[in-house]
Amino acid sequence: MATFFRAYNAMLIRRPMLAQCGTAAVLFGAGDIIAQQAVERKGKEHDFARTARLTFYGGAMFGPAMTKWYQLLNRIQFKSPTKGVIYRVWLDQCVLTPGAVVVFFGSMALLEGKPQEVVPRIGAVSYIPTLLRNWCVFVPTQIINFWFVPPHLRFLVVSVVSLFWNTYLSVANSMAKKQAEAFIEEEKVVKVG
Repeated sequence: MATFFRAYNAMLIRRPMLAQCGTAAVLFGAGDIIAQQAVERKGKEHDFARTARLTFYGGAMFGPAMTKWYQLLNRIQFKSPTKGVIYRVWLDQCVLTPGAVVVFFGSMALLEGKPQEVVPRIGAVSYIPTLLRNWCVFVPTQIINFWFVPPHLRFLVVSVVSLFWNTYLSVANSMAKKQAEAFIEEEKVVKVG
């Protein structure tokens, strides 16, 4: 196991984009599997396309964006370590996160081939609760991350916490999908009536 972590650490330093995209893909996929099997108890009715979408999102969208984001945050210099932590957490949670939540729900609707569900999924039913829960989880995580963790390992720390967060996102997206479908059906009935 120690050999694996040494190799992974070396990969994070030599090829950060590849390592972090692979990590994000695996953890988003694993989060969805946990959501479907442990939370939703789907058993043999597992939606493999859903797992593939979340894995793709993690590796092709979230991973590259977060790799560049952390590189940017790590380059910003502050007069004191305390100010550095405060401003990095603020930038991460108040600048990046509100848009990232929109991108997640919008991307899921588009990857499912349902562009008409983008706006209803992002609506207040999904967005505000997800954003508030994100802050409860990631503000403390990022304070610890930016204070104690070496820069090249910060994405990994967030990724480990994200395994549980991704489980939540998968369930939240599934619920948002059902609500968006109901909203669209309701709109059709109103237009016909």
